[in-house]
Amino acid sequence: MKEEIKKENSQATVTTTPAPSLRGRAVGEAIPFRVGMGYDVHQLVEGRDLWLGGIKIEHTLGLLGHSDADVLIHAICDALLGAANMRDIGYHFPDTAAETDGIDSKILLRKTVDLIATKGYTVGNIDCTVCAEKPKLNPHVEAMRACLAEVMNTDEDNISIKATTTEKLGFTGRQEGISAYCVALISK
Repeated sequence: MKEEIKKENSQATVTTTPAPSLRGRAVGEAIPFRVGMGYDVHQLVEGRDLWLGGIKIEHTLGLLGHSDADVLIHAICDALLGAANMRDIGYHFPDTAAETDGIDSKILLRKTVDLIATKGYTVGNIDCTVCAEKPKLNPHVEAMRACLAEVMNTDEDNISIKATTTEKLGFTGRQEGISAYCVALISK
C-alpha cells in the first residue's frame, strides 16, 4: 500500500491507495503469479544411496524414506504445490502408496510440474537451501541445477541452490539428517 501524508494546519492526514499492481483487480481475481515455500528433512542411515537434487552423491550414508528420500526435490515439490494452493507432496504422493515405494523423486517433481500446469501455472524460479554437515555439496550444485532444469523444463538460470551447514548444531550438525528449504515463484 502506498501512503501519502499531507500536513494541513499542523494536522497530518493519511491517504492510503492500493499498490499499482493491484488496482482494478476484482476481489477474488487471481493474480498472475504466486509464491510457495517448501521444507523437508530425512534421516541419514547406512545402506542407502544419497540422492540430492536428482543426482546421486557418493557418501557413506544415504537418506531414509519411502521414495529415494531426495530432500531437495521434496522441498521443491512442496513449494510448487503450496504456491498453486494444491496441498503438499504427501497428499499427492503418500508414503503409504505402493506405487511410490522407492520411486525416483525426479518422477514426483515432473508430476508436480504437471499438476500445477492443470491450474495454468508454470515454474517461474526456485531458490533452495540444503543444510548438511557432510558431504560438501558445493561441488555438486551445477549438476543438480542442470538435472532439475531438465526435469522441470526450465532454464538453469531459474534455479538457485545454496548449501550450508548448521555449524555442528542440531540433528544436521550431528550428521543425523539433511534438511532442505525452497521458495518457488509460479506464474500463469
